[in-house]
Amino acid sequence: MRILTLHSDFIEFEPLTKAIGSAEECDKAKKRIAECLVAFATVEKADEADELQVAQNAAKEIMDVAAQVKSNSIVLYPFVHLSSTPSSPSSALNVLKLTESELKAKGFVVDRAPFGWYKSFDIKVKGHPLSELSREIKPVESKKESGEKMTVSGGPVSDSLKKEAEMKSKFYILTPKGELVEAEKYKYSPDGKNLKKFADYEIHKKRAYEMEPPHIKLMKEQKIADYEPGSDSGNFRWYPKGRLMKKLLERQITEYCTDYGSVEVETPIMYDFEHPALKKYLSRFPARQYVVKSDEKEFFLRFSACFGQFLMAHDMVISYKDLPFRMFELTRYSFRREQSGELAGLKRVRALTMPDMHAFCADLPQAKTEFEAQYQKALEWISMLGLEYEVGFRIQKEFFDQNRDWYMGMVKKFGRPILVEMFDVRYAYFITKFEFNFVDALDKASALSTVQIDVENADTYDIWYTAADGSKKRPIITHASISGSIERIVYALLEQQAMRIREGKPPIFPLWLSPTQVRVVPVADRHNKFAEEVAEQLELNAIRADVDDRTETLQKKIRAAEQEWVPFIVVVGDKEAESKKLSVRVRGTKESPQMAIEELTVLIRKKTDNFPHEKLTLPRLLSKRPIFRG
Repeated sequence: MRILTLHSDFIEFEPLTKAIGSAEECDKAKKRIAECLVAFATVEKADEADELQVAQNAAKEIMDVAAQVKSNSIVLYPFVHLSSTPSSPSSALNVLKLTESELKAKGFVVDRAPFGWYKSFDIKVKGHPLSELSREIKPVESKKESGEKMTVSGGPVSDSLKKEAEMKSKFYILTPKGELVEAEKYKYSPDGKNLKKFADYEIHKKRAYEMEPPHIKLMKEQKIADYEPGSDSGNFRWYPKGRLMKKLLERQITEYCTDYGSVEVETPIMYDFEHPALKKYLSRFPARQYVVKSDEKEFFLRFSACFGQFLMAHDMVISYKDLPFRMFELTRYSFRREQSGELAGLKRVRALTMPDMHAFCADLPQAKTEFEAQYQKALEWISMLGLEYEVGFRIQKEFFDQNRDWYMGMVKKFGRPILVEMFDVRYAYFITKFEFNFVDALDKASALSTVQIDVENADTYDIWYTAADGSKKRPIITHASISGSIERIVYALLEQQAMRIREGKPPIFPLWLSPTQVRVVPVADRHNKFAEEVAEQLELNAIRADVDDRTETLQKKIRAAEQEWVPFIVVVGDKEAESKKLSVRVRGTKESPQMAIEELTVLIRKKTDNFPHEKLTLPRLLSKRPIFRG
């Protein structure tokens, strides 16, 4: 546990919005406490070994400082940003409550700021030598019977994560003209504002949000997804409309990868910690794991499809004629025990749907060719979604020096300057990777598409192929997620619409992803039958249509459709029923053309024919739909 104590003239704080689904209920009024000792506190993962002991130790440290500054008023302020390894929210809240109880039992007046909220605060710290002090409280470590230290919550921290934290790297801007300029010295053009935001985000690594990302409000309002209070933080419930969008994205990326020549497989979600190949790989992959016990053995939940695919490749007979050989799995789910302070709606989650593809290549030249081809596929994918993005490369310096012209070819294909992170010492299994990053409404960047060149895991998993001369050789492997996680795509789409709203533009999903593509609105009850006939005919032509048959005014029905971002609103009354010409409102335009059902069908199918189709699983009639509260 880490504590920062500030002897203060006052602190004033106000809860704004929930940062996590399990945030405790509180009075949202602004609160001011004068003449107090403020203790900013972060409960850490290791503290879960003995929460009571940690709380008692923390209370003692705070009381010692309070005695020195002669303060009887203490404010406990949850502040996750003091540590890179925070505990689970439930454990953190428990430790803070126990600490509060210990202090109150000793006669202190204690105020505790609410846990799990984004809060604004104002503080005036006194200026004497004891006014600012920090403390680190160590828990009692849990041990196995053998005496070996173990983590109690989550898996062990990998060597790669430790090295990544210690790694020194430099950031540059690489232009299409071949200029390599230090990122903080580069003169960004007016249209390069997102590149600057991306660079600042990577250089300063300020991952935590100071206020709630706007996509969280939108995902709830649109009944796409919500926090699941009955699960661990970072796990979500997906409502019917959200599940439909996910399913469409899953189908699209699966077809995209299989059409590219990748064979689809399925592998387990948990693996043995003690498997020799996996044990080595775990230490080289920068991710934290969930731990599962079965009988006396410990397993970890996968954080990618690498484990299963590499074990499968180990057991395969591969010829040089087969290369590059591509293997794909849509993992539902991969699990990454991200730090709780960095969890942020759908941007950074702990259970993710990850499309993982690996290509086994004969040698480095073939791997570079494959990497470049996948770069092109990622360009096509993200352009298809209509998302704005910035390109970043992470490269071992020696590899960059040897392959600068190759990188320049990809920069020129993008057509704009890119961000390059250069590191001297390789901290993981890859020598280079690219990422396509989306910059959201709060200027935070998020990696979507990514591909890496892996120079280690063929050795780790004992994967080989038979060369033309009959010898056995190790392949070079590319790791690719052409789309990035499905959850993060939905996050990016919602954040993009939040920015449209901010600009006064109507938000809208891509037509093929819109849960309801056509809302048929009858003017009066007597028009319901014709409205249903219209919706049915549209559905027969692979168009998702529903009917607002509720007893509401026409204006309220149209307003409801607009609030759900429905792309086409069809109003039917006596004139439409008689002429069979529909009055169509097209979202985002001032158009209200009259057209036959066949014309509307052709218009929509022309825009959606290259995309997968799924039926809307909600009842066609809005009067028959349950209300999802969140």
